[in-house]
Amino acid sequence: MNPSRSLDRAYLGDSEAISDFCNSIKQSNSNAHDSDRLDKLKLTFSRSELYEYTNLRIAGLSDKTINWLKKAADILWANTKGEITRIIANELRNYVLTKYSDIYAKRKVINFTKAFLRYLSKTRFDTRYQAFELYVELPKALKERKHVTSRIVTKEDIENVLTAIERAYREGEIDQCHYLNYKAITLFGATSGQRPNATIARLTIGQFKQALSRDKPVLDIPPECDKIRMQHYCPVHPQAVKAITPLLDGLGDNEHIFAQLLFERWLRLHKIPLINGDTWFRMGDLRKWCEQEGDILQWDQSNKNYILTHNVRGVDWRFYKSPRAEPVYDVYMQYWKSVKLTSFDC
Repeated sequence: MNPSRSLDRAYLGDSEAISDFCNSIKQSNSNAHDSDRLDKLKLTFSRSELYEYTNLRIAGLSDKTINWLKKAADILWANTKGEITRIIANELRNYVLTKYSDIYAKRKVINFTKAFLRYLSKTRFDTRYQAFELYVELPKALKERKHVTSRIVTKEDIENVLTAIERAYREGEIDQCHYLNYKAITLFGATSGQRPNATIARLTIGQFKQALSRDKPVLDIPPECDKIRMQHYCPVHPQAVKAITPLLDGLGDNEHIFAQLLFERWLRLHKIPLINGDTWFRMGDLRKWCEQEGDILQWDQSNKNYILTHNVRGVDWRFYKSPRAEPVYDVYMQYWKSVKLTSFDC
């Protein structure tokens, strides 16, 4: 029945016409809702939009973060080809869950996808893009509660690494240049607790020349060489000074001092076993040993957290504390002066 004619009859008090008019309105609303349902919706985007957003995101970030964002963009395009539907979003989510076992890798891709959908909703003035976040959410999982880490690194483990480096050099597996470099990385990383990729890999010859020229050798680590962008002073242990000194000749001040990536690969190939537990020594275990050995030494908590830039987000760190180089070194040496890694001189 024609809705307008039903309306005319309804004005005349025809009860049947009133009923017919209401039913026609309900049917019209039902059809409209069916067309707007999210599970029936298909939206599009262009490849240029995706990579324009990616380039916007990567500006000023580290190489490692840039690689992850570009990888996430490639995965998003390969699984969608510029179309977003409920089915495609679910398939993308399932692909990520299947491809990666590490929860952090899954989060990187999923969070990039959700951020891109929010970007499209703003640039296209269409909030429907953002609604598809519903279909790419990671599954909720119960997290295992651990009171202490099961990964224990001891002084003997660090000495075993030094012994393995020495053996590789004697047997001709590595040359003298790499031998000195790997030994210096091990001693500096173990006694300073600095992060391998964020800090150790970025330190330069010039920074160490300046540090070792002081009566109390202290590195001034700038924000760009720290994961949380915190400028801080880092004491250089006497054994690390002895190992680092041969590396300072023959290269420019702006050259990176440590072959960190090569050493990380060398550790993966040699699989030096940890004493406690059925696992192998990794680059990150240098920082872990420094933290765990610090507990044994009863290292001052404030000094430790500052040097390792760990748990330094509180109000006292932001507004009150202002450590100076010499006192940082003095407090550090109260606890670490007696620490000697005997395999260093083997």
